[in-house]
Amino acid sequence: MTLQLEIQRESRSADLPADDKLREWTEAALNSRHQQVELVIRIVDEDESRDLNREYRGKARPTNVLSFPFEAPQVLESDLLGDLVICAPVVVAEASAQKKSVEAHWAHMVIHGALHLQGHDHQNEKEADEMECLEVEILSRLCFPDPYSG
Repeated sequence: MTLQLEIQRESRSADLPADDKLREWTEAALNSRHQQVELVIRIVDEDESRDLNREYRGKARPTNVLSFPFEAPQVLESDLLGDLVICAPVVVAEASAQKKSVEAHWAHMVIHGALHLQGHDHQNEKEADEMECLEVEILSRLCFPDPYSG
């Protein structure tokens, strides 16, 4: 599999993951049915996250990760999977509140978002269980702890 990853750093946060880490976590979450994948990760602050969350989900607060799957028209072939928008200050605050390492939480958010781009969801208990199992499995392969334990 070949990943073309565009990383947009729009956050003023100082301690953001390195490009190679974002790539590693993204690749770990992609399933083998994709030969080539294009994906954008945009790292933002609260204002942009809040605006996007309000516009697309009707929630007037910043959130950790938003996933925007790309749906190509049937007449167009595209390797673009979609875009992830990750709010750096929210990820850092959640990691602290949940007593997790910031790196582990970043990895979780990238993996969670990439799974959404591939059609996974957590709208009901069955979907949530399946998605959480995948997240735990992928994070374990990367030597991160289960984000749902404790």
